[in-house]
Amino acid sequence: MRKLHLPNCERGVHSLRAKLTLANVALLALGIVMATAVSLMGMRHYLLAQVDAELTKSRDSLSDSKLTMRQINVLSSLAGIGDRLMPQQSSGSPKPDTVFAAIDRRGRVLTIAGYAPTNSQRALADAFPDPAALARDSTPRDISLLSAPYRATGIRLADGTYILIAASTGSFHNGMAKALKLDLAFGSLLIVLLACLTMLSVRRRLLPLEDMVETSSAIAEGDLTRRVPSSHHPTQEVEQLRVALNSMLHQVESAYRTRERTAAQLRRFVADASHELRTPLSAIRGYLQLYDKGMLTEPEERRRAWDRMNAEADRMGRLVDELLTLARLDQRPELRFRNVDLSRLVRDAAEDLRVQQPERPVTVGADGSLLVRADESGLRQILGNLVTNVRTHTPADVPVRLGLEREDGVVRLCVADQGPGLCQDDAARIFDRFFRAGGGAGSGLGLAIVQGVVQAHGGDVAVRTAPGEGLAVTVTLPTRTPVPS
Repeated sequence: MRKLHLPNCERGVHSLRAKLTLANVALLALGIVMATAVSLMGMRHYLLAQVDAELTKSRDSLSDSKLTMRQINVLSSLAGIGDRLMPQQSSGSPKPDTVFAAIDRRGRVLTIAGYAPTNSQRALADAFPDPAALARDSTPRDISLLSAPYRATGIRLADGTYILIAASTGSFHNGMAKALKLDLAFGSLLIVLLACLTMLSVRRRLLPLEDMVETSSAIAEGDLTRRVPSSHHPTQEVEQLRVALNSMLHQVESAYRTRERTAAQLRRFVADASHELRTPLSAIRGYLQLYDKGMLTEPEERRRAWDRMNAEADRMGRLVDELLTLARLDQRPELRFRNVDLSRLVRDAAEDLRVQQPERPVTVGADGSLLVRADESGLRQILGNLVTNVRTHTPADVPVRLGLEREDGVVRLCVADQGPGLCQDDAARIFDRFFRAGGGAGSGLGLAIVQGVVQAHGGDVAVRTAPGEGLAVTVTLPTRTPVPS
């Protein structure tokens, strides 16, 4: 048988293992991106809220003080106010954390506390050509001063001067960048780790599928006895698939064995039937050739030849009738079920045996009346074949007993003799067609017909025998009409 090559479930990016790994990695990557985005957005909102709160506090404090620019310059000598309003104005840093600028009505940057306007203050004033709009806006705005990010707000003093306050957000953006790099590094490590764990887990989970592939290949090569082994840690779905596949393989093997056995029985049946029919035909042909050649000259010889041809023709007729009976039983014919007194049929069969062999001791255990729903002709055929089997294969003085009993809704008919019995191998083939133990007399179809008729009635037939202990055939029949299968 040609070897079947099945695809390996772990080859290439299109394999199940690769697809499951890629799916898990893609889901984790998507989750990490979404989590990073949400966390960064939350952190940005929180930190910006802090910066805006500081700016708003400074602006509100100036608004509540009702100061003018002249008063601010007068009070500039007070360190607390100067440090609060201009914490780093005097530091000389090109990019201070807080920038405080004063703009008059004509848009000029004013001197504060005797300090000349710095580059940062001028850049802040240039960033807002219309400081009134910034003062009206309650929410700080994002600006860029000297290529550095800031948040700015403004207020209009009582004398019409505009005070612009900007707080640096550079540290905020640096923190956001560092957090993003950390999240990306940690997320990449998680993705790599998940990919490795997924590949190992999927490999272990797919081992039963690989066993199924290997088993299917072995069966395709002709080993019908192979089955899918059970894994140590099976999942429910894979275990269900394994059980279903093993059940299917068992059915396939049983069907294959049944087909092989049926084919062998058919070949043996055809050979045995041909042999059985060839014997009487050969005898008839031989006598006809003798008559045709004029070798049967005496009337006694012709009469003997005629009797022999009639006997062989009768034998061939009986064989054909038995074969037709078996063929009809194989087609499951419709039987005529009615109430039949089986005890009467048993007694009739015993009387027939006494007439045919008066010297044989016959015991009957079928008193009274026992009704069953059955086909009467079929029951007579069962009893006739069983009695004929005893008469043909046992000596004429061997005792025989015909027993009948009812128990648990069934009727048991037993025909037992005290003949030589059968060995175990012959007993196993006793219902085979054309089987004759020791090559004895008969066609070898009697018990096969008994089995066929009993099964057509929904019953069962069994034998009990051993060498030197006789043969007992027990027929079990239901008392009611069997339900068709």
